[in-house]
Parts: sequence; structure tokens; C-alpha cells
Amino acid sequence: MAQGDEIRFYRANEKPYGVFSNLFPRPVEFEGRTYATSEHAYQAGKAAKPAVRDWILSAPTPSLAAMAAHGLYVWDVVPNWADIKFDRMRAVLRAKFEQHADLKALLISTGEARLVEAGTVNNAVNRLWGEVEGKGQNMLGVMLMELRSEYAKPAPKAKRTPRKVVSAGSDKPVNRSQRKAAVV
Repeated sequence: MAQGDEIRFYRANEKPYGVFSNLFPRPVEFEGRTYATSEHAYQAGKAAKPAVRDWILSAPTPSLAAMAAHGLYVWDVVPNWADIKFDRMRAVLRAKFEQHADLKALLISTGEARLVEAGTVNNAVNRLWGEVEGKGQNMLGVMLMELRSEYAKPAPKAKRTPRKVVSAGSDKPVNRSQRKAAVV
């Protein structure tokens, strides 16, 4: 839902901006594996043991995968999770939007609007990744806006260097009158 220069999203089934939710059902190839959603790809990085990761990924929905990951014992979480989780989310988002041109186009189409994951339940997770009642860090929205800014930048122009035409069988430059004969 757009409100002025702000776009609020939360549920994956909300049109058109529900696609910004990590629960949106679109596969993401990441780190050599295909995940059902970007939420699955993100949460897979939290588990210290492959068996725990597989258990999280066996969840039938992305919200249950998140719930399983949030409920892990501290010894089942990679020790540096607090340090790497934002970089992982950025990488997962990049994979999602680069693999799906329609989602990337929608993200770019939001222009300069502030993107906000508008949580409905007031808890620490919703206030970290989004906002609840206008309060929170909105990290998902911030990361999406960073990615959008990157995509919106014009591609750098390649420097044109003068071509040196060389005649066949020689490494000597060819003068203008000989160019047509030299280029085959």
C-alpha cells in the first residue's frame, strides 16, 4: 500500500508489493542450492549444523522456517550470526531480485519511495526487520532501498580506446587507405 512517498508491505499475498516480503513464494538459488523462498535462504545460514539447517528447511512454509530458526538453542546457531546476518540478508535479496526480472523491475519502479515492512505484531524481530506502529529499524526496507539505488544507477560507460588496425600477418599499424583491405 502506498502512502504518499512511502510504500508499506508485509504479507506476501498483498498486491503488488507483497513480493518484497521474504515469505513471497519465489525460488532463490543461493550458495549452490535452490531455496523455496528468500526466507528459507536467509534462515539456512543461521544453523551451525547441517542437520539443524535441513530441519529448518523442511518446514512447509517460510513462516514456519523462520519460526523454527528463531527457536534454535544458542549452541545450534552459528557463533557469529549477529555479525553476519545483515550481510547474508543483503546477499539473499540480491540473488532474489537478480534472478527474477519482474521483481527487480517492480523494485526499481518504486522510485524514491520509502519502503517499509509494516509488521502487525509488536516484537523484537518485527521491529528489527520492519516497523510496528511506526517504530523499528526497518532493516528489510533499508536493504531493499539500498538495492534499488544500486539498480537505478546508470551503468558506467565503457571507455573507448582507439583501435589500432593491424594488417594480417604483421604487427604494424595500417594507414586509413589500407584499413578496408585489412579488416576481413
